[in-house]
Amino acid sequence: MQRFTIPRDVYFGENALEHLKLVKGTKAMLVIGSQRLIKDGTVPKIQELLKEANIQTSVFSGVENDPSVETVMKGVQAMKEFTPDLIIGVGGGSPIDAAKAMWIFYEYPEFTFKEAAKPFNLPELRQKAKFIAIPTTSGTGSEVTAFSIITDEKTGIKYPIADYNITPDIAIVDTNLVQSMTPSLVANTGMDALTHSFEAYVSKVRNPITDALAVKSIEMTVDNLVKSFNGQEEARKQMHIAQCLAGMAFSNAILGIVHSMAHKTGKIFNIPHGLANAIYLPYAIQFNAKAAGATYADIAKRLGLKGSTTDELVQSLIELVKNFRVSMNMPATLKEFGVSEEDFKANLNKISEGAVVDACTSTNPREISVEEMKQLFQATYYGTEVTF
Repeated sequence: MQRFTIPRDVYFGENALEHLKLVKGTKAMLVIGSQRLIKDGTVPKIQELLKEANIQTSVFSGVENDPSVETVMKGVQAMKEFTPDLIIGVGGGSPIDAAKAMWIFYEYPEFTFKEAAKPFNLPELRQKAKFIAIPTTSGTGSEVTAFSIITDEKTGIKYPIADYNITPDIAIVDTNLVQSMTPSLVANTGMDALTHSFEAYVSKVRNPITDALAVKSIEMTVDNLVKSFNGQEEARKQMHIAQCLAGMAFSNAILGIVHSMAHKTGKIFNIPHGLANAIYLPYAIQFNAKAAGATYADIAKRLGLKGSTTDELVQSLIELVKNFRVSMNMPATLKEFGVSEEDFKANLNKISEGAVVDACTSTNPREISVEEMKQLFQATYYGTEVTF
């Protein structure tokens, strides 16, 4: 038996925020990153809509990229004092992830991160509050996923939380909220979304439902990402929907080694998550093609790419990804990004060992050893072909 889980309700398109006037509750805690969403009017608009629903609001701000245990526990304390029956994560993946973790410990104060990081081990949520996610970037898909990643800054330990319990109750994917994204943010989040779809489509636990979502997301992303990067309003709207579909796909089919590699290098090399994915994706396709070449070829066929054999179609798909990077001024290697050779070599063993045991590796279509992971990282640093 397989399972497919997404939020009960997804409101999307222009002015989807208007649904907030109809939500039930008495107090809502908004969790955000920086003050930008207050200054640009997003948070005040949300507060005004909730006021029409007779819901009192409080704002917890300051969630950093790669949210920390310390920040989560500060948020939990704020929730204890305010006692919300609605928790609303607003922003990119980080504030939504942090809000999900705060929700757990608000409802179960004695629970631990160590326990929370055990897959599908959470106690039943919604004892005190329900959860609404409102994304303002187009990439993470966190508004429809069952995942959250929190880092303990003191120990360096990452706690990946995976449980259908933390799938939001409502996702509000308002396409008006992404028009002010910077080109670099569009590029990074867009390539994250594309990677989500690619990895879900070749996952060991893919199914017909996730396949359908992944393929549609890929088609929409290919049609709209560069246009969105160049500021086209309609393309940005389409990308916001495409990344949501990708989120639904990977939340249920999981991911692969591109994300394993990105998870282990983001902080060490100070590289944005989506940008790391953009660098690693072509190399991972080359590596995985030995086991999933026909599946990658199927994507290429659906996109109308050139090729009469599996190898030719896979190569066309790789070139497509590389062309996206060129069109959006993204580096092709870790070296081009600015990682020094000394720093790379000093960390190679650590990142390779970590990537192999990352949860996403278990659903990658091809098994990979630590030695092969080292070779793969070396290819992504020097820009060499993957032939092993």
